[in-house]
Amino acid sequence: MTARVLVVDDVIANVRLLEAKLQAEYFEVVTAFNGLDALEAVARVKPDIVLLDVMMPGIDGIEVCARIKANPATAHIPVIMVTALDQPEDRVKGLKAGADDFLTKPVNDLAMFSRLRSLIRLKMLTDELRQRAEAGTATGVIPKLLIDNNVHGRVLCVDSRESSRERTKQALEGLHDVEFCEPFDAQVRTVSADPYDLIVVSMGTDSFDGLRLVSQLRSADATRQTPILVIVDATDQNLLLRALDMGVNDYLIRPVDKQELVARVNTQVKRWRFTEQLRLSVKASIEMAVTDALTGLYNRRYLETHLSHLTVDHINRGRPLSLLAIDADHFKAINDTHGHDAGDAVLKELANRIRASTRGIDLCCRTGGEEFILVLPGADMKLASTVAERLRKAIGGRPFVIGNAKSITVTVSIGVSMLQGLQDTQSSLIKRADEALYVAKRAGRNRVSAAAA
Repeated sequence: MTARVLVVDDVIANVRLLEAKLQAEYFEVVTAFNGLDALEAVARVKPDIVLLDVMMPGIDGIEVCARIKANPATAHIPVIMVTALDQPEDRVKGLKAGADDFLTKPVNDLAMFSRLRSLIRLKMLTDELRQRAEAGTATGVIPKLLIDNNVHGRVLCVDSRESSRERTKQALEGLHDVEFCEPFDAQVRTVSADPYDLIVVSMGTDSFDGLRLVSQLRSADATRQTPILVIVDATDQNLLLRALDMGVNDYLIRPVDKQELVARVNTQVKRWRFTEQLRLSVKASIEMAVTDALTGLYNRRYLETHLSHLTVDHINRGRPLSLLAIDADHFKAINDTHGHDAGDAVLKELANRIRASTRGIDLCCRTGGEEFILVLPGADMKLASTVAERLRKAIGGRPFVIGNAKSITVTVSIGVSMLQGLQDTQSSLIKRADEALYVAKRAGRNRVSAAAA
């Protein structure tokens, strides 16, 4: 894994030592020797991660970290504090400033590279999501992302020891909704309940294999992305390194300091909320790209892509596939008489009635103006014509009540076509339905016409 690492320390020998180790692992290294230079380097080179010494003259590492995390342009960059201090209160200060982890001098190489790779993987995922979200925001597809600073979350603690459960409860009570379970019950709890914001796993007990549980959580769809914090003994370095390689997000060393536990849980929950917000914004942008904004039906872009797959699949399987081309009759007169707002309301209600008359597997699309297409997988011409007639009656048989109780009668003309033979295409399928629609229009509207076989 290659990445750009910013190393910050006021002792030149320390910088050169870390620089040599990192370059030997093919990292790109940028260096700084004080807090101000570090902040300038962060803004200039946008590193993938920062290795930051705590004790420096002038602006110390805690202040540098706080400034990095306070800037929206750099807040997503992981920061690892490197320090000779190993008191819990020093760790808590750093974590409250936004540090993602601590390494204590002399730095253990395996621990350092494991943490670097873990945090860089997370940062790369976040970068990709941020870029997609920013692209959606720039084009106006999705609203600007707002950072949720609420750190109150649902936390599942997997622990078989009553004493440590009680300590965890005392530390987190009132700050988070904490639930406890036995290791054998963890997977059941995570798939049957609402999603958790964090899973805390107490490792290193004889009663269960913590690594196996971590592997199961990372393999399950419900918990693949959920952050995991493990608690290990100081002597279980190999266990910790393996857990980090398996995708654990953070860890605590026993004996657990309550303040550090709170700080690390808060950090993980806040980061998870941000990542989830990014993920949801990307999902929203994708949905909006294939959805008609007025009616909520799929748009022409989605129809063309999805119908292509359906056509090939149904031809290969020898299954029938039919398509309805639907057009609202005299729609221009509705706009001219009642106004465009009323016209939009009619289109929305029209879409609702189409939805209500179809199955979950049917594909409903608005292709433009007052034109709609309905794809019916598995339906032959006879069934499709029956559906079309039922739909025509559902739309024309009951007036549309719009705005101030305006009652508007709306009818539709529908053309029906069916997939024909191995050489047929989606273009031909749509063309035949359109031709049948024009036949219905010429015959007086408010009727169904089936394409010739």
